[in-house]
Amino acid sequence: MKIQDTTIEAVEQALIQSNNAFVKYAQSSLKERATLMREIAIQLDLLGDDVIRQAMEETNLTEVRLKGERARTIFQLNSYADACERGEWMEVSINTADPQRVPPKPDIRKTKIPLGPVVVFGSSNFPFAYSTAGGDTASALAAGCTVIVKAHPAHPLTSNMVASAIKNALKELNMDENIFIHLHGASNQIGEALVKNPLTKAVGFTGSYQGGMALFNWANQRHEPIPVFAEMGSVNPVFLFPEKLKENVDLFAQQFAESITLGVGQFCTNPGLLIGIDGKELDGFAHALGEKISMLTSGKMLHPGIAKSYKEKSQLAINQENVQLISTVKEQQDNISGSPMIASIEASKFLGNPLFSEEVFGPFSLLIKCKSLLEMNAVAASLKGQLTSTFIATENEIEKNKDLINLVASKCGRLILNGVPTGVEVCLAMQHGGPFPATTDSRFTSVGGDAIKRFARPIAYQNFNDRFLPEELKNKNPLGIWRTINDKLTKESV
Repeated sequence: MKIQDTTIEAVEQALIQSNNAFVKYAQSSLKERATLMREIAIQLDLLGDDVIRQAMEETNLTEVRLKGERARTIFQLNSYADACERGEWMEVSINTADPQRVPPKPDIRKTKIPLGPVVVFGSSNFPFAYSTAGGDTASALAAGCTVIVKAHPAHPLTSNMVASAIKNALKELNMDENIFIHLHGASNQIGEALVKNPLTKAVGFTGSYQGGMALFNWANQRHEPIPVFAEMGSVNPVFLFPEKLKENVDLFAQQFAESITLGVGQFCTNPGLLIGIDGKELDGFAHALGEKISMLTSGKMLHPGIAKSYKEKSQLAINQENVQLISTVKEQQDNISGSPMIASIEASKFLGNPLFSEEVFGPFSLLIKCKSLLEMNAVAASLKGQLTSTFIATENEIEKNKDLINLVASKCGRLILNGVPTGVEVCLAMQHGGPFPATTDSRFTSVGGDAIKRFARPIAYQNFNDRFLPEELKNKNPLGIWRTINDKLTKESV
């Protein structure tokens, strides 16, 4: 169903309302923010199967997948609520005064405060977890920011239903309804107006490189540039070593066949490059992987636009000179399906064509055959920033290739050993981000409690009387949070 875009005038009014609500919400306690997020989780659950059916209709995702994703979204809201209350994300530090020192040392206390209204752009491939009530919205609310969500045009009615749950939560808690505002806009003009409005203070985005860079460039064209936290995709290279492959080639082939085709390949952590040393072990892996792919069927992609892009990019890749098709399945004669596909190329040819380093969003992976470890290092050096990188290797192979591992680590946000990159655990230790062009700021994660830090900035208070300080900086530590006092981590009073 096509929904009418909001107007530029409505965008401007929304930012005014959001900013007015921010003035009070920024002063809310950590407990109040956490309570809001927990209530949103309750209201999202109360939508029941109706929202699942709506999402199935709009996205072609399965009931099982969508129920799992909603459960993840509910978990995220509760997890970030807990992280919000713990207060670790504020990184509170206190250095007390020393009037006897020459010159006298002042009392300085640092915390974090919210940036302001945050604009979140919903993603196409995760209608719950990375969209209306997803991680960006949750972490911005936890930081004390108000949120304006621009629904993704691929699932507008699902987004409406989730937005209603957030509105119900605000009403249930008697909080300002403009803490959260929901808008529609398929046109670039709406996105540009949201980013360039002077009241917008940060942007959250999950999607394509083109989309993320458009937002990033608009943000930097402003009189006051603002941060854009954009996750823009990745080819997530996998480095395959012969000793480990030899242990159980069939197992690894099965794992990667499942990972490459999970969700019809529509995951930002889909393993798009498989890089190995040419030889019987790699040949065995390629043969086993090809057999497992050939037994699969085409799946429906999120919408015709994504399916069209996948078909064009995968065909462009396999039509390049020196590319050999290992395996595929019969292509459905429709405008929505995506056929799994594995191809191979020699490393020397890969290095001569930058096209192969670009993401093909869908169930496609390219096997790169290296003649030597030296050539594998050259392939690794040629890669851009990634969300993940994976090593399939024994301890002996890890020990012998520390330089390669360090090189690969410098280009990714998450380094995986003997596993698959699909599956992003929601926990404090998770780093879901990476060097450009995987994201626009590799210092932050979009998953886990540390995601809250994106939407807050440090501020130091010097020589303030205790009663005028924020709660987290007061002498008696009324919030009971961890603080660094005179370079010692403690929950004690000053």
